[in-house]
Amino acid sequence: MLDNLALGLQTALSFDNLLWCFVGVFAGTLLGVIPGIGVLAAISMLLPLTFQLDATAALIMLAGIWYGTSYGGSTASILLNVPGTPSSAITALDGYPMARQGRAGVALLMTTIASFTGGSIGILLLMGFSGSIAQVALQFSSAEYFALMLLGLVAASSMSSGAMSKGLIMVCLGMLFGLVGSDVYTGTRRFTFGMIELADGIALVALALGIFGLSEVIASIGKIDAKDIDSRSIGLKSMKPTREDMRRSWRPMLRGAAVGSFFGTLPGTGPSIAAFMSYAMERRISKTPEKFGTGEIEGITGPESANNAADQTAFIPTLALGIPGSATMALMLGALMIHGIAPGPQLMTEQPALFWGLVMSFWIGNLLLLVLNIPLIGLWVRLLTVPYHWLFPAVLMFICIGTYSVNASGFDVLMVAMFGILGYALRLLNFPLAPMLLGFVLGPMMEEHFRRAMLLGRGDPMVFLSRPISAVVLLLTLGLLLLGVRSTIQARHRQPLTDGRASR
Repeated sequence: MLDNLALGLQTALSFDNLLWCFVGVFAGTLLGVIPGIGVLAAISMLLPLTFQLDATAALIMLAGIWYGTSYGGSTASILLNVPGTPSSAITALDGYPMARQGRAGVALLMTTIASFTGGSIGILLLMGFSGSIAQVALQFSSAEYFALMLLGLVAASSMSSGAMSKGLIMVCLGMLFGLVGSDVYTGTRRFTFGMIELADGIALVALALGIFGLSEVIASIGKIDAKDIDSRSIGLKSMKPTREDMRRSWRPMLRGAAVGSFFGTLPGTGPSIAAFMSYAMERRISKTPEKFGTGEIEGITGPESANNAADQTAFIPTLALGIPGSATMALMLGALMIHGIAPGPQLMTEQPALFWGLVMSFWIGNLLLLVLNIPLIGLWVRLLTVPYHWLFPAVLMFICIGTYSVNASGFDVLMVAMFGILGYALRLLNFPLAPMLLGFVLGPMMEEHFRRAMLLGRGDPMVFLSRPISAVVLLLTLGLLLLGVRSTIQARHRQPLTDGRASR
């Protein structure tokens, strides 16, 4: 472990990796502050930049954007009551009332400290458990990988917002888009409709930028209005917390980090669910739960610690097993594959500098965010005063430039427009978009593992049930499906009762 940590520190402290770590956390904070962008749109926009970097620097930069948006997202939640990222939505419940009470500076400082605390605990767990998980995963065959990926997709569809059926539809739609292109084994073109541009499949950047970038911009136009913010009232002096604030915050931070670390490792959950669960727990154990929503410090420190811990531990299944637990991790996985690196249990042994360099860069990135956010809070506040109708044309310009720069293809830009319109239409119909990206990334990998397992089993589908691990995982998947169906039926039974009471 000490040798690995020394190797990781040496890799992370190289000039190039330090530079790209700084770029990642700064860009993540900047885009996290702007309402309506979100982490998926942020990573999608900056993903083309990483194609010219080596794999370690690319992953360090993308990871910096990932946890940097969590730091920045709380700023818009507290000052405008508009979440910069989904995971910071819960912070607005108590952060915005604190701002209305003239304590915006204290709220912003405490979210930064809570984010650092949660992120640090998450990194420690990542360092301690990734190796043991990877050792177990070395015993896996294609049957186990197929079962785990299926579990991840079902979990993502069942735990996303909205009905489970809509989540499953989006997973299947993403898998369908992932099958476009040439067959892995035979080279036969599928679903290309005679277009040579689709022979290599749909570009990950085009789909991600359209679904999450362009649709976010379309959905946000006319809805975000920066209210009058007195940027001069939020200075370093106003950030000083009281002794009572610190006393009431450290326990929620630790509890939030524990909740976030647990939910971060589960497929289909991620920082948003971790933050909501932490808030619910703090409210349940509080002696004055009725005060939550009026400016309680526990209502911001617990969730902020939870979502940052989840940001770090989400890398455990992604790097150790090669199975992303969220749509953002699917983008990370796609970036690795674009650089020709196969994620999974062999990553730690075959690419130790990349793995441990990435882990140690988390410490550096979190320290940078701590140093950046406190003195630069005035800059982020002034950014929020810029009218959104000035910001979104710049975002659209970056989307088009980023897409075109990957393959110098105008067709990809058209694909972004198509997916942007599709994403906006799906939003209006309340379909969750994240399961679609997971299906797109995992679909081709699932097909490959399924066909390989069937070849090894000589066409017998019982190969998936004859191996203990895959059989248990498939049973868990079936249980999750039945649980989702049951909750859907119960929700439909409750709906007529609610409508009847409302009509009376």
